Order: sequence, then structure tokens, then C-alpha cells
Amino acid sequence: MSIPKALTIAGSDSGGGAGIQADLKTFQELDVFGMSAITAITIQNTLGVENVYPLPPEASAEQIRAVGSDLGVDALKTGMLFNAEIIKQVAEQISIFGWKNVVVDPVMIAKGGAELLLPEAIQAMKEHLLPLALIVTPNIPEAESLSGITIRTLEDRREAAKRIANYGARSVVIKGGHGQGEQIIDLLYDGSSFTSLGGRRIETKHTHGTGCTFSAAIAAGLAKGQLIEQAVEEARAFIQAAIEDTLELGQGHGPTNHWAYRRRKERF
Repeated sequence: MSIPKALTIAGSDSGGGAGIQADLKTFQELDVFGMSAITAITIQNTLGVENVYPLPPEASAEQIRAVGSDLGVDALKTGMLFNAEIIKQVAEQISIFGWKNVVVDPVMIAKGGAELLLPEAIQAMKEHLLPLALIVTPNIPEAESLSGITIRTLEDRREAAKRIANYGARSVVIKGGHGQGEQIIDLLYDGSSFTSLGGRRIETKHTHGTGCTFSAAIAAGLAKGQLIEQAVEEARAFIQAAIEDTLELGQGHGPTNHWAYRRRKERF
């Protein structure tokens, strides 16, 4: 029996809504065995990030080696990497193991505005990590930072996706949560064509960890052997359910509901 396995390389969220915690919950809900390499410890809850304690870069590398040399990795995702040194170590290990199903979530800013990627690390991400990515999953502000252009229209998003792909990523999906309108449109670019994936916008403040969860769901799909578009479509359905069936936890930006997708499937 072959069990699909996915690795998350990201920061720890003490509030449980994002980061490593959200990724592992997502893997479990999608029938994938989850493993982790922690890059930083964040002190946070739904009200915001109080502090960030990055681990030594070699700690990330050692965790990745431990997992890769024993358990094996069918797909992986990166989240909060924080600084250039960690990015370089992570990229080096991915290259050494030759992993291809790599999902890069370029986490830069927390919901409350805290900086989760140092500005000088963005260039390291472009040079070392994006060339290894099967798919990159920026939101609109992150896509602006990576592409160097201001995004106002769908055409701007297309241009940004092309520029990000030029760093070596095979596919790019620019998430539409920061856009306007009753529909959220996620734009997938596979290097030659575009696909728009829409969902109903939910008016709620409980969206903490949506980006982490979305990218983790894509990694889970890839670990199970899904093609990119299929993995993105299931991830889109997963996060839509997680937002719609809100938990309403905490006093600030609460987490999404990671078991909503499975419970919906069980009902139907």
C-alpha cells in the first residue's frame, strides 16, 4: 500500500490557524500523511503576530534531510521562510533530493500586517526557490512584489503571472482574495494558457491562514498524483468550504474550518 506523503516547510503559528498547523490539518483532511520542517516560531493569535523567532538556517536543512532520507516526499510546500539564509538552505535541500512537486507559497505579510519575509529575502526567493517550483501561489500584493508591477485589472494579473513564471516556475496561480467584486477569481497560468477559477466572496473576518491552507491542499493533491489543474481545483473547493463554514474563533482574524470540506463530502 502506497501512502501519499507531503512535507510542509514553514513557520509555526501558536494560534493554530496558519503555518505548519494549518498545513498538517489540511494534509490530514485530504488523506495525505503530513511531515514538517519548521523555519520559525511565531507568537500569535487571531489578534496578530506578537513576535517571530527564526530558527538557525541549518535547522531547516537538517529537518528536511531527516524526512527526505527516511520517509520520502511525494510533494512539498514552502510557506514562511523569513530570511535569505533559510531560503537558500531550503532550496539547496530540494535540489539535492531532486523533488519536483514543489508548491511555493511566498508568504510575506501576516493578516495583521506583521512582516513574515524580510525585504532582502525576496531576491533570494526569485533566484533560488522559484526556479524549483512546480507552482507558485501568491496573493495580489505578493504577486506585485514578485513581478514588480501594480495589479489593478485581470490583464495586470496575467502580466504578473508571466513575469513570475519567467523566474523558472512552471505554473503560477494568483489568488483573487484581495480583488474586488462578488466573485473571487483565482488565475492559473501554466506557462502558455490561463484558467480562471471562481468562487463566491464571503464577507467574513475569519480568513486567517487561507493562503497556507490553499497551498497545502495543492501539495496534497500533487502528492496523490493529481495534475496541477485538478489539484488547484480541489484546493479551491477545500478553501471555499473552509471559509463558508466559519468557526468564529477568537477576537480578531479567526481561522478557517479545516474539516468543512470533508464533512460536506460525507453528507453527499
